[in-house]
Amino acid sequence: MSQKLIAHIKRFVPLTDEEEKILKDYVQTEKYGKKEHLLDAGEVCSKKYFVANGILRMYNLNEKGVEQVIHFAIEGWWVTDYFSYNSGKPSKVSLQAVEEAEVAVIDASLENELLAKVPKLESYFRQVLERAYAASLMRTHYMFNFSAEDRYRHFAATYPDFVQRVPQYLLASYLGFTPEFLSKVRAKKE
Repeated sequence: MSQKLIAHIKRFVPLTDEEEKILKDYVQTEKYGKKEHLLDAGEVCSKKYFVANGILRMYNLNEKGVEQVIHFAIEGWWVTDYFSYNSGKPSKVSLQAVEEAEVAVIDASLENELLAKVPKLESYFRQVLERAYAASLMRTHYMFNFSAEDRYRHFAATYPDFVQRVPQYLLASYLGFTPEFLSKVRAKKE
């Protein structure tokens, strides 16, 4: 498990054997069953999660009490509620395993100590967050500038394996339309 995280980090910054050992001392492994929550809305988020295996989803309840998927995290991605994590205030979102998941976890109470011992992780996390932010901006662009059908087609072409792994109703929520609409789009001939 920690090897997947270390391999991911090494894509961005080099690590010495000693730095790898330090990292392993600070990172815990957790496993979650399908539909199990890592974080419930109303709790303070005190962990950052790196997905080694599985898929996680971040969601909230809209004003009608309907779940709205905000974000997915697949293998090799980090996820947390940064607002709650940094402020110590209760989270407005929930984090749940879509399928069985194994994650590497960094606890907020230990993060600064880890970063002091392995300073190059600051660069790693900056680069990862920059990429995540760019992806978020691209998603916003697609939401405003693509039709619902085009959003689905683009997403399916970009992440074909992901589309096969995620239940249709969750994918529809993430893309901003109903499962019924998604069924119609998928039924159309290319």
